[in-house]
Amino acid sequence: MKKKLILFLLICFPILWYLSIPKEKEFVLPIFTPSDLRSNLVHPSLVGKTEHIVPNFSFIDQSGNTVTEKTVDNKIYIVDFFFTSCPSICIDLTNNLKEVQSAFLDNDNVLILSHSVDPKIDNIERLQKYASINNIKNEKWFLLTGPIEETIRMAQMGYFAIASIPNHDENSLIHTENIILIDRNRQIRGIYNGTSPLETKYLIDDINKLLSY
Repeated sequence: MKKKLILFLLICFPILWYLSIPKEKEFVLPIFTPSDLRSNLVHPSLVGKTEHIVPNFSFIDQSGNTVTEKTVDNKIYIVDFFFTSCPSICIDLTNNLKEVQSAFLDNDNVLILSHSVDPKIDNIERLQKYASINNIKNEKWFLLTGPIEETIRMAQMGYFAIASIPNHDENSLIHTENIILIDRNRQIRGIYNGTSPLETKYLIDDINKLLSY
């Protein structure tokens, strides 16, 4: 009987000891607000604010459809800025976003919004061709065009994707490698270097985290 008791204690003690160890809390993605970012990335009117929701917007996609905040209602979505004739970072951005598209191809809760910063050239026909060449799925990945002033407004005041430059010259194309992750509540949850395959993997992992919340 005594041997059985000792054996029982030997079995139970390691289990009880393990259960008593404090567990690390699961990592929760941060919510980025203007106060969390460098002031040169934030529009002067927003500097220091501790809350931020992506503002309403309206653009046209490669299919000629209007895409607004209602399109992404209760969705997780990713944003980048590109132009179809870009010979440098946009190629890497698009190739890495193809990995994101592939990872969530069958998940209707994840969308991609790519804003063209060259609307004079990137009309609907050109965006359609770009989508076809890059195997972009129209229902998953929206290539957006619209007035450059609106694109700059969203880049600066919505997504903090570029430095806030007063009187930005519309002839000077926005160039940024930043990819922005937005949650179902239109809050910024991550900023990634879209030219990096490693950070693209982090992005995919973080999207999966948001899907699990």
